[in-house]
Amino acid sequence: MTRVIHTGDTHIGYQQYHSAERRQDFLDAFEQVIDDAIEMDVAAVIHAGDLFHDRRPELPDLLGTLNALRRLAAADIPFLAVVGNHESTRGGQWLDLFERLDLATRLGSEPVIVGSAAIYGLDHVPVSRRDDLDYAFASPADEATQSVLVSHGLFTPFAHANWETETVLEESTVDFDAVLLGDNHEAGIEQVDETWVTYCGSTERASASERDGRGYNVVDFGDEEGPAGVDIRQRSVKTRPFVFVSVDLAEGEGSSRVREQVRQYDLDDAVVSVEILGDGEPVTPASIEEFALDRGALVARVTDRREIETEAELSVSFADPDAAVDEKIRDLELSETALDIDETVRASKLADSNVREEISQLVEDGVVSEPTDPVDGTGSDDLTGTEAETVGDEPADEPTNEPATDGQLSLEDLQ
Repeated sequence: MTRVIHTGDTHIGYQQYHSAERRQDFLDAFEQVIDDAIEMDVAAVIHAGDLFHDRRPELPDLLGTLNALRRLAAADIPFLAVVGNHESTRGGQWLDLFERLDLATRLGSEPVIVGSAAIYGLDHVPVSRRDDLDYAFASPADEATQSVLVSHGLFTPFAHANWETETVLEESTVDFDAVLLGDNHEAGIEQVDETWVTYCGSTERASASERDGRGYNVVDFGDEEGPAGVDIRQRSVKTRPFVFVSVDLAEGEGSSRVREQVRQYDLDDAVVSVEILGDGEPVTPASIEEFALDRGALVARVTDRREIETEAELSVSFADPDAAVDEKIRDLELSETALDIDETVRASKLADSNVREEISQLVEDGVVSEPTDPVDGTGSDDLTGTEAETVGDEPADEPTNEPATDGQLSLEDLQ
């Protein structure tokens, strides 16, 4: 039997709620997976994308990741991965750097043999480029009894899907027995055309909408050929507690009723999300947040649903405005230069007096370096696209490596 860990969506470097502690939580969760891998002495750790939350992770996050990967390498456990939409760039990927340091292997069209399994990879591909994929994979080695595809995207039959698993399985030149996925933060497993298709889920809550526990998959490959030789089980990761409080105020009830409900929970070092509903009196969210913080909460956010005047349910979380802005920016599929400008204006630590100069330099560099021919061959030089993907508060696609192509796009073109 060959045992591997299937993980993904670790989002290392995400400073959720502007909290340094929350940022460390994402690295801690990844390290917990590595600890479990070493303790279980698995044959490999397979990461299904979004190792980092941003395409430009900061030095502490890089150093923490390198330290974890070195511990894994010292235990002689390979780290196999694909590139997700959050971390992808048009140039070399961070995964390529780790591979050059002998700390990781970037999966692709050539199989990596792990025990009885041949493991392949397919990086995240924007919706606008998927019709050109040829899904050409090299034949597995004779000793492999199972063939496994690792990818990152929103696949059927799971929620928010925009990528047909049936199409991937039918058009691929290899008959896959299992598909190990990342991007959807909720764990799940289904069978599509007798092939196991599974999401491992994220290792930390990247959104207050992610209420279920976090974890990863333990996958066993046996001697029996085909899907019958694949066993997939979920294992939990211990994370910082999230406390969800929903208060339905009756007429005449107000802040005292909300505090009474919040008081019933253990808030020590927790992220607290309070939702207010009903017909009661007006409530000042800041006063409730302060009350929760005084009782030991790390972060407290209050949403008064009664004050949201819209006919349609909003797709962003008011508990995390930065994530909402990030989501809308990524929906636009801006060019590399436009993303750099956005990052400089909103996230840069530059002094205000230097921002204008930095943006001018980015624009000048972009005019020289940005490609003008899009991959769809339409001849348009627009900076924005029309494709958008969201999962809860999760930002959507970023541009990946985008060489100009004619006709079909091979898997090698994605690397």
